[in-house]
Amino acid sequence: MSNEPGPSAPALTSRIHGCLLGGALGDALGFAVGTDSMEEIRRRFGQRGLTGFHALTESPFSDETQLTLYTVDGLVEALEWANSGVGADVNACLWLAYLRWLATQGEEAGPRAPAPQPRWIDRQAVLHERRRPDKTSISGLATGEMGTAFRPVNPASKGYGTVVRSAPFGLVPHITPDAVYKLSTDAAALTHGHPAARQSAGIFSLLIHRLVSGEGLPEAAAAVAAHSRTLNEVAPELPQRLETALRLAANGAVSPEELTDALGEGVAAEEALAVALYAVLATAPGPGKAGGDNHGTDDAGADTLPVRHFREALALAVNHGGNSDSTGSLAGNILGAFYGEECLPADWLGSLEAPEAVRGMANLLVGVTTAEG
Repeated sequence: MSNEPGPSAPALTSRIHGCLLGGALGDALGFAVGTDSMEEIRRRFGQRGLTGFHALTESPFSDETQLTLYTVDGLVEALEWANSGVGADVNACLWLAYLRWLATQGEEAGPRAPAPQPRWIDRQAVLHERRRPDKTSISGLATGEMGTAFRPVNPASKGYGTVVRSAPFGLVPHITPDAVYKLSTDAAALTHGHPAARQSAGIFSLLIHRLVSGEGLPEAAAAVAAHSRTLNEVAPELPQRLETALRLAANGAVSPEELTDALGEGVAAEEALAVALYAVLATAPGPGKAGGDNHGTDDAGADTLPVRHFREALALAVNHGGNSDSTGSLAGNILGAFYGEECLPADWLGSLEAPEAVRGMANLLVGVTTAEG
């Protein structure tokens, strides 16, 4: 990592909002196609698939965004305690936040689990909607046991439920990369125990951390892929998927069918991360790419380069016949952290469900991490 200072507070504020709103947009776009096959997606939306919200009558986000915002809340509570001079167990704060999300889904954690005190986030009605929640996250939290890295819950599970909620760990400034990785992997162990699921969460958080610190997108992607090869706990599927994603992106776009053959459908954590990383790198502006294809949007000529990149990457991230809300969410997180809010299409933001809930949580994180409050 560079020793240069991190971004100023205004830049950090934009990146926090961009990351959370971008993830929600990608989640909502992907949730519209769910796990439909490419044949079904093309039947519904045409040969290019779903390329924006103009084709949708409604655009709700899913549990990916719900859990991401509850991750923010757990971190905010821990930072509130720290800012008041009181030490707090960060993972315990996150566990309590996830238990409150569990309750919003109509599930119980049993008599052994604590009863968390309600917070602002719990009053947001949209977060009480049940949007095909990740079964492993539900089952892990419903045990009433607080998993740890040494005794994780659901030890064999490597599903996407860890990585999709882990962007906020990379948004906290002034902590070391090692701390970012540990916070994320410890939180993953609350519901998913397989090394690949925990490592995918940690590596994704490190990618967000590097981008928020001002590193370039290809440089940050290459660095975290290399870092994944050095992890002590054996999970070879993660570095293999990431290396394949980087290679595919360098060679140019492939068909959705070729994409899932090479990287998987985004059901496993490392697959979801690899597909998202491929999507943002394969559409990144460069020689011969500037201008891009705006996928039939009404305001193509008005789009800035970051907005074009966002549109193109998100379309690529969700049109593959796999777990599209997960891969779309991660791609949106990545580009929002990299560009800040300037990459978010205004017309897409106008279609986003409950933006006040997303912005509200972003503002709370800004308040405890910068001097702006």
